[in-house]
Amino acid sequence: MARITKNKKKALDIIETDKQYTLTEAAKLVKEISFEKFDASVDLDVRLGVDPRKADQMVRGTVSLPNGTGKDVKVLVLCTPDKVDEANEAGADFVGLDEYVDKIKEGWTDMDVVIATPSVMGKVGPLGRILGPRGLMPNPKIGTVTMEIGKAVKEVKQGKIDFKVDKFGIIHSSVAKTSFDADKIIENAREFLQTINKLKPASTKGTYMKSVYMSSTMSSGIKVDIKSITD
Repeated sequence: MARITKNKKKALDIIETDKQYTLTEAAKLVKEISFEKFDASVDLDVRLGVDPRKADQMVRGTVSLPNGTGKDVKVLVLCTPDKVDEANEAGADFVGLDEYVDKIKEGWTDMDVVIATPSVMGKVGPLGRILGPRGLMPNPKIGTVTMEIGKAVKEVKQGKIDFKVDKFGIIHSSVAKTSFDADKIIENAREFLQTINKLKPASTKGTYMKSVYMSSTMSSGIKVDIKSITD
């Protein structure tokens, strides 16, 4: 039988497993039960009543978190020479084309977001087998294939994230850090959840947002009362 750690026991003493907490209560609790010795992420797991195998029920989008993610996001821009200065001025961490294409082919993926101009996608396309499984492939639907390189870099640096429902009908994303004030966690979480709500496919039948859990990197999940999201 697995041994319950001291911190796990503390968390279990604080959280009522059968209770649904308001978003405000969950944001305060997640700080209480986070015993990590590092600044852990605050994560949301949202189970949707969709069938991701059907194209018209694939939920995917972007959201700009009002308080940022709390994470230093490494951005790679793949572009032609005329866009290099724009990318650098916006704060991109890596900027270029052929040298980075070659590095990625060799297995380098030390970045969080890849942004590219449309004109270089011929060279970037073959990288899909490496970048795709890691969620790093540039995509015009989420604004990472664009001519507005500077704007795209700034948005990502300031807290724009993309999300996508997985094959089990769940969207998982980090929306804050446990060092954030509870009010900032609430604001980010509400913006994220309301954005998902707005993306409800017209073909969806029954309950759309089935469950929402908030947790930190290593904590237990706190069940959120879905009705409280819009309060």
